[in-house]
Amino acid sequence: MGIKAVFAQSSFAQYRRNIQELPRGSICNSTLLFSAIIYAFAGIPMTWDQGSSATIPSLPGFDKQFNVSSGSDAAAISTYVSIIYIGYAVGAALSFFLNDHLGRRWAFRMYSLVCIIGQMIVVGAPNMGAVYAARIITGIGIGALSVIGPMSIVEISPKEIRGLLTGMYTVSMGIALTAANFCVLGIHRNIPESKLQYQIPAFCIAIFMALCIVGSFYISESPRWLMMIGRKEEAIQSLTDLRRMPAEHPRIVTEVTDIEQSLILERGDVHGNWNICFIVKETFTVPSNLRRLQQVLVAYALAQLSGANTVTSYFIPIMSLLGDTGDTERHMFLSGMYGFSKLMFSIISAFFFIDILGRRKSLFIGITAQMLSHIYIGVFMKFEQSGPVPKGASTFAIVALFVHAFGYAVGLFILPYVFGGELWPNHIRSFGGAVGATFHWLFLYALKYAFPKILSSMDNWGAFIFFAGWCFLGLLYTYFIVPEIAGLSVEEIDEIFRGPWYNTFRRTKRGAVINGVEGKGFDESNEAHTKV
Repeated sequence: MGIKAVFAQSSFAQYRRNIQELPRGSICNSTLLFSAIIYAFAGIPMTWDQGSSATIPSLPGFDKQFNVSSGSDAAAISTYVSIIYIGYAVGAALSFFLNDHLGRRWAFRMYSLVCIIGQMIVVGAPNMGAVYAARIITGIGIGALSVIGPMSIVEISPKEIRGLLTGMYTVSMGIALTAANFCVLGIHRNIPESKLQYQIPAFCIAIFMALCIVGSFYISESPRWLMMIGRKEEAIQSLTDLRRMPAEHPRIVTEVTDIEQSLILERGDVHGNWNICFIVKETFTVPSNLRRLQQVLVAYALAQLSGANTVTSYFIPIMSLLGDTGDTERHMFLSGMYGFSKLMFSIISAFFFIDILGRRKSLFIGITAQMLSHIYIGVFMKFEQSGPVPKGASTFAIVALFVHAFGYAVGLFILPYVFGGELWPNHIRSFGGAVGATFHWLFLYALKYAFPKILSSMDNWGAFIFFAGWCFLGLLYTYFIVPEIAGLSVEEIDEIFRGPWYNTFRRTKRGAVINGVEGKGFDESNEAHTKV
C-alpha cells in the first residue's frame, strides 16, 4: 500500500473529508465562534489563580503583608494554594440548582460576578484570614464556571468539531496560566515592595470577567436548554443562528428531531416537569448513566493523580528540588514558560488530537508522556540525593517537566472537561456536570493540601513514582473502559453507553452506533432504562 493510500485511510484524512462535506457557514460563523469563545473564557479565572497563586507568595509585598516565610517552601503556602478548592467544590455543587433555571447565559454572568466580588475582597484584605475567605468566595464562582463553560460549548457545537470547540476551554486556561505567571514576574521586576504587588493580579482578572459579562449579552443561548424548558421556537431560532442555516434545512430538522426524541426517551415528553429526585434516580440507578458517572469521576481523579495540577501549583518548590539554584526571578520566568508550554500544547491538542485522533488515542499518548516524565524525575531525585549528578541530568529533569506538560495537555487536561460536558443525556447534563466537577475540586483540594506531606514522607522522589504508578493504571483504564465518541452527536453517545463496559475496547464508534454491534447489550440496557 502506497503512502498516498495510507494517508487517505488515516484519521486525519477522514476528519478532513467530514469537515469538507459540511457547509462552511455551519462550522465557521461569528455567532458560533463568539459564543464558544465567551463560554470558553469560563476557564480563565481558574488557571489565572493557579498561575498567580504559585508565584504571588514569592513577592516581597505579599510576604511582608501576610507574614509568609518563603514562597519556595511548599508547606508554607499549602493552605493559601489549596483553600480555594473548597470554594470550587461548593460552587460546582450549587451550580446545578441554577444552570437549568437561569439558562446558560445568565448562569455564566452570575458566576462571573461572584469571581469579581472575591477578587475585590482580596484587594482590601487586612490579614490572611480575609484572604482565605476571599479565595473561597472566588472559588465558588470558579467552580460554577467550570461546570457551565464546557457544558454550554458542548450544547451549541456541531458534532464534527465539538472536541475542537470544547478544547478552546482548555486553551483559554493555558492563556490565563501563562499571562498570570508573566504578570507576577513583571510585578516583581517593576513594582516596588507594597500591597500593590498582589493587588494588581486581582484587579486584572476582575476587569477581564467584567468584560466577559458584557460579551455574554451578544452570544447565543443553548438550543438544548431552550428545548428542555419548552421554548421550541426559540430553540430553533438559536440553532439556525448557530449553524447559519434556514429552519427547514435537513441538518436543522435532524438536530431538532434528535433533541426532541432524546427528551421523550429520557423523561417521557419534550417539556414535562421534573425534579431533583427524578434526576438523582436517573443518574444513580440507570446502568448507562452510572457508566457515564464512573467515567467522568475516574477521568477527573486520574487528572489529579497524574500530578499535573500539583506540579503547576508547586512549580517553584519543585524547581528547587530538581537542583535549580536560580533566584526568584528565574523561577518565575520558568514558571511562566511552563504555563506558555501548556498553552501551546493545548492548542495542538485541540486542533490535531481530540477530534482527529479521537479521545482514546489522545489519552494513550498523553498519559504515556506523563508517566515517562514522572519516572525520570523520580529516578533523578533519588540519585541526586545520593550524591552529585551531571549538570545535563539536572537540565533534562527540567525538560521532563515540560514533557509532562505536553502529555497532560494532550490527554488528562482537556478530556475530563470534554467528558464532563458531552457524555450526559440532556436532562441530567447539568446535574452530572455538577457532580463531576464537585468531586474534581474536592479531590484536587485534598491532593494539593497533602502534596507537601507526600513529598516529605516519600523522600521527594517517591512522590513522582507514585504519580507514575497512577498513570500506568490510567492507561489500563483507558484501554478497557473508555469508549471512542469523537464525531458522535450528543444523542448518539447514548447508544455507546448502553453496551456492556467490559468489551468497550472491542467496539468501534461506528460499529456500535450504526451497525448495531453488541446490539444485545444495548437492548438489555434499554430495557433496564425503561423499567427504571
